[in-house]
Parts: sequence; C-alpha cells; structure tokens
Amino acid sequence: MRHQVQKHRLNRSAAPRKLLIGNLATSLILHGKIQTTKARAKAIQPIVERLIISAKTKEKRLAIREVGKILQNELSSKILFEDLVKKYQNRQTGFTKISDLGFRAGDAAPFVQIELL
Repeated sequence: MRHQVQKHRLNRSAAPRKLLIGNLATSLILHGKIQTTKARAKAIQPIVERLIISAKTKEKRLAIREVGKILQNELSSKILFEDLVKKYQNRQTGFTKISDLGFRAGDAAPFVQIELL
C-alpha cells in the first residue's frame, strides 16, 4: 500500500514532469534565483538540495553520474561542482530559500522566488 507517500505531480505525467524539474533545477543553479509558482518551487527544492549534498559528500564520479541524470547543461554541472560546493562547505542543509511574491496576474497562482543562499 502507498499510505502517506506524497510526490509533487504538477499535473503532468512522469516524463514531462522530470523534464520540467530538470529545467527548473538547471535554471536555479545557473542564475541563482528564479521566479515560479509555489508548487513548482516546493517540487524542486529537495532535488536541488540533494544535488548539492551529493556533490559535496559523494565520490566525484558517483556524484557526476547522479547530477547528470537531473541537470541538462554542462555549465550548470560545472557551477555546482566548482562554485557551490566551496560556497556551502560549512553548511549541512538549507541551501535554498522560498520567498512569497504575491499572486500571478494571469491566473492568480501563488508566485514565489526560490533562490540559493
């Protein structure tokens, strides 16, 4: 049984959802902050934190394989391994922050900004 198993589905099937999450995670690492809906931000927050933790703690070749499954740009992988690992060397968790921006004008969806600390 699947009691209390929750996953952010984002009203998409598995393949488009994986691509969306990969694109958002790549953009967040490249630009440092992005503006998106609250549901999408909550969906990518644990994934980005897991990527940073694995880049910090795992053996380099294993971390590259794990990061390569999600990030879709070589530059974002380079930024993750060179800059962010040094930046978060003393921090264990809490690499991202979600801030409310209000509601989107078109459909009144809750709009937030997710950024790397």
